[in-house]
Amino acid sequence: MEHRPEAPFGRVLTAIITPFNDDGAIDYAAFFRLVKHLGKNRSDGIVVAGTTGESPVLSRPEKIALFRAAVDAAKGKMRVIAGVGTYNTRESMELAQAAADGGVDGLMAVTPYYSKPPQAGIVAHMSAIADATDLPLMIYNIPGRTCTRIEIETLVELAGHPRITAVKDAVDDLDWSMGAIEALSDDVAIYSGSDAMTKDLVEAGAVGVVSVASHLAGVSIAEMIDAVLAGDLERAGEIDAVLSPLVEALFMEPSPMPLKAGLNSYWDSVGDPRLPLLPARQETTEAIGSALEAINEFRSQ
Repeated sequence: MEHRPEAPFGRVLTAIITPFNDDGAIDYAAFFRLVKHLGKNRSDGIVVAGTTGESPVLSRPEKIALFRAAVDAAKGKMRVIAGVGTYNTRESMELAQAAADGGVDGLMAVTPYYSKPPQAGIVAHMSAIADATDLPLMIYNIPGRTCTRIEIETLVELAGHPRITAVKDAVDDLDWSMGAIEALSDDVAIYSGSDAMTKDLVEAGAVGVVSVASHLAGVSIAEMIDAVLAGDLERAGEIDAVLSPLVEALFMEPSPMPLKAGLNSYWDSVGDPRLPLLPARQETTEAIGSALEAINEFRSQ
């Protein structure tokens, strides 16, 4: 890849979970500790109230409070990206404005879900969110959850907006994503939205990852990306192979069920997911533990 855009939000962004207390309320103390933990383990930034943060079950006041808490915890040392995308354009614009007022560094908006808008509707929706503030916007393309893929031609059109600076690609189709990277290389930065595809996408020209696994293996993920960018693909492949069992375990059940179980067991208490998600099975937790042991053994060599 001869040309690679700058990474507007850093190389490793963590799609941070939302911790809950036993009564189901947000545990802001645990959230604060987790932000600090991620910063010490090579996360350049966090995406707040995204899929991993259980955005569908967060109220608008809770999201706004999380944005402000993240800014306070990050203290300018990490970028804070606010997940403001919903299937309601007006609500997304209002969330974007509230996030901007709270001091975040950027916004992320997912493809409108459930309503399955046409491509022209996606352009209008994303443009309206981008016009709502002066902040840079990352578009989140994840057809597996939204039922609608933002097509390459649509992304190229959206890239003409001065504040649309990045795309989180969770299409899970390497050939398609390589085509998107080629088409957008001069306009916006592509971030992998799938831990399993990070090495391949960065090798193809992506600038980094919005990661789930970085909660537990942020240093290794950053080192893998560093190796790709340095041209050491053999080393990158070794790290990717060691990370693979962890990534697989984190998606044995609907995310973030496994991740929360892993954090509860191998980091600190973050509580259970809110319904309709459930605590992960014991075998999932054990798979995460085995994967972490392998990563630690690899790093100690």
